[in-house]
Amino acid sequence: MMTSMARVLLAALLALLLVVCPCHARPAPQHAAKQLAAVDGITAIYNFGDSLSDTGNLLREGGATGMLQHTTSLPYGSAIGGATGRCSDGYLMIDFLAKDLGLPLLSPYLDMGADFTHGVNFAVAGATALDAASLASRGVSVPHTNSSLAVQLQRFKDFMSATTRSPQEVREKLARSLVLVGEIGGNDYNYAFSENRPASGGARNLYNFGRVATGVVEAMALVPDVVRSITGAARELLDMGAARVVIPGNLPLGCVPSYLAAANETDPAAYDATGCLAALNLFSQMHNVLQQQGIQELRRSYPGATVAYDDYFYAYVRMLRDAGEAGFDEGARTRACCGAGGVAYNFDMDRMCGAPGTSVCARPDERISWDGVHLTQHAYRVMTDLLYHKGFASPAPVEFQRP
Repeated sequence: MMTSMARVLLAALLALLLVVCPCHARPAPQHAAKQLAAVDGITAIYNFGDSLSDTGNLLREGGATGMLQHTTSLPYGSAIGGATGRCSDGYLMIDFLAKDLGLPLLSPYLDMGADFTHGVNFAVAGATALDAASLASRGVSVPHTNSSLAVQLQRFKDFMSATTRSPQEVREKLARSLVLVGEIGGNDYNYAFSENRPASGGARNLYNFGRVATGVVEAMALVPDVVRSITGAARELLDMGAARVVIPGNLPLGCVPSYLAAANETDPAAYDATGCLAALNLFSQMHNVLQQQGIQELRRSYPGATVAYDDYFYAYVRMLRDAGEAGFDEGARTRACCGAGGVAYNFDMDRMCGAPGTSVCARPDERISWDGVHLTQHAYRVMTDLLYHKGFASPAPVEFQRP
């Protein structure tokens, strides 16, 4: 019965995706015919998001609890000399992008002693696209931070007001900047799923299936509003003068060890060719299809600006597919480096990386997943290359010189 219900749920997700957009195949990565200057005129980066790009804001908020409580201490940051608030063993995509642009690493907004000459990072681990009150009205609680996208956007406005003398000066500054709006929104869905995760022990019964189904329905209901929030924030930034805006899509949730472990699915038909849960990946694609529609609307409204889509989904899938070529252990593509919980995924929600009873793999650079939720430093480097050097951001927000 569980298998048949899972297939019905998969079919429903597929049908909804097709209704939203019957033609959703990802176009081939675009490559510019001619590369320009190394930094392409970019002198600053402004970043909004969650734990995929937080370089220390949650650490300074002091609100790391639950599954994020260990991210502000070792073994996080072990590859770069110590914990900095980055949810990885080392650097993140935003760090590698800054390095590639010849800019300093982006300091967190809450580091009041930092030099913000070349940009600011407003991302906060655990942040959501919708505010806590909006999510609470839908029965979804926010356990880690109230620094939603709206809060981050207000901090950006406050920063610009304090460091410029006029809206024209803001426009001039943004004309030379790269603005990244996300990744954000993933936590809205994570919290909806978490509210309804199966009871401890993962028994395959109608009660647990009902909880999972409820989580799926609640998460699906959030998608339009999450996308609207992200698109709305990008619109405000474009109104202020942003000339190059990057909006990432959602990662393939069905490939993430935390979701694979929670599902504990034994039916081979539930998985795709890369070993990912097909139904969850369809959910991620539903978000991505709507997000790309929102981006198309922005492009029509702001024809003079570049509004790029960062295809996190297919970049991640490519990384999985070419794991061996990228230096990863092909036999551990979906196994967390740091954690507990056995051979399959090495993930236990109640024993997150850094908790007593967890351990770190011998060679983190050979793993894609760091803690079952976030990626390793090496995986973030590979993702950065795919997005900004190999065409998985479209159109290219930055024109790098070819080596």
